[in-house]
Amino acid sequence: MSTRQRHTLIAQAVRDAGSATVLELAALTGASEMTIRRDLDALAAQGVLERFRGGASTLLLRGEEPPFALRAREAVEAKRRIAAAVCALIADGESVLLDSGTTCLEVARLLRERPVTVMPLSLPAVHVLGDAPGPATLLVPGGQPRATEGALTGPLALASISALRFDTAVLGCCGLSAADGLTAYDLDDATVKKAAIAAARRTVVATDSGKLGRTAFARVAPATSLHALVTDTDAPAEELAAFEAAGTAVTSV
Repeated sequence: MSTRQRHTLIAQAVRDAGSATVLELAALTGASEMTIRRDLDALAAQGVLERFRGGASTLLLRGEEPPFALRAREAVEAKRRIAAAVCALIADGESVLLDSGTTCLEVARLLRERPVTVMPLSLPAVHVLGDAPGPATLLVPGGQPRATEGALTGPLALASISALRFDTAVLGCCGLSAADGLTAYDLDDATVKKAAIAAARRTVVATDSGKLGRTAFARVAPATSLHALVTDTDAPAEELAAFEAAGTAVTSV
């Protein structure tokens, strides 16, 4: 088991149980107690969990969005496949409004190699698109970055979005269901997503299957307003069928 795999397993175990001891995590992973202590220190430094003597506890309350550092470790290969499928839907020369989140960050890594114009709505994606010069044209919006996430929100972000018109908006989500549509945990994030949908000719939602069938606090848009959904093959079949019935083109990878 690699360090990354072990960290993902530890983070998930602590998140699911609420807390775990070093002994429990050592038995779960097969690693030594010394290694587990180093792992917990590293994860605590990233804001994934909270250390206590002999173990660690989750920082999450029910209904809250998991920290970016934790989400970045989950379903990595699925997110990369989803990102590739999203990019296949985007033609050269398009203008793209790119949402925040870990899946959209994978989309940014691919779009920087394409002759497209991209306005990313997060600082991590701005850095990805700006650090490696390529054929993509980067537009940097205004806004106030959310702590740890780097998502750009507020009146400056909304003004940047409303001043332009885009071919495609690529959105992530916190929850997505045919019944409740696209939802978010953060009210400011939901407002930005609504503005992105209004500013684009089509809306593509990129999300791993873990978000399907879930509903977060703030409603963004109904299923009927989403033109395309790209997810992985573990997505619930009944949800995908309901989206297709609502007129959303569904791609599973």
